[in-house]
Amino acid sequence: QHEEESCVPPGFRFHPTEEELVGYYLARKVAAQKIDLDIIQEVDLYRIEPWDLQGQVAAEDEQSSEWYFFSFKDRKYPSGTRTNRATAAGFWKATGRDKPVMSSRSRGVIGMRKTLVFYRGRAPNGRKTDWIIHEYRLQTSEHAPTQEEGWVVCRAFQKPAVNQRPSYIFPPPYAAAPGLGGYYDTRPRLHGQVGGDHHFLQSAAGAAGAGT
Repeated sequence: QHEEESCVPPGFRFHPTEEELVGYYLARKVAAQKIDLDIIQEVDLYRIEPWDLQGQVAAEDEQSSEWYFFSFKDRKYPSGTRTNRATAAGFWKATGRDKPVMSSRSRGVIGMRKTLVFYRGRAPNGRKTDWIIHEYRLQTSEHAPTQEEGWVVCRAFQKPAVNQRPSYIFPPPYAAAPGLGGYYDTRPRLHGQVGGDHHFLQSAAGAAGAGT
């Protein structure tokens, strides 16, 4: 169903910049203008849990680690100005300062990015998760009043675990030599063959040794 709605061609990869997300997709959504490729869908962020996004939002492939969608913000209270970001299982909490999104042409501010972290449970008590959303809104000045209602475009993803480290520093076939501060070439060689990467490996080992 998602493929029929978005008409995404095989091999398509969706990696928009922040400027493209705000200046094209969100600007056209707010203005009710046609978007050339209807790949960003509407999601009620406050009625869905972050771990269910993959089943609701079309992504570039099954292995995608980030999802894009439009969402309509509402107020927490009819007479208040705080946005309601609670779901059935938890709530989204804003963290840090909002960051401006700049136009590469005008060099001016075209939007703002708010970072949200998902917590299980109810505020003010909740357990922090690794789910993060970058929420983008249209705004022409960093000092303009914050938009508390209306369309936003979001990028959702899971933050990698802190102890998740790459299995190697240099790409295969180079492997670390424990305790030696260097690297060696693991590729099989014919008898008498001289390694063409000898200088690179020497430099790498030297750099590693210099840092100790």
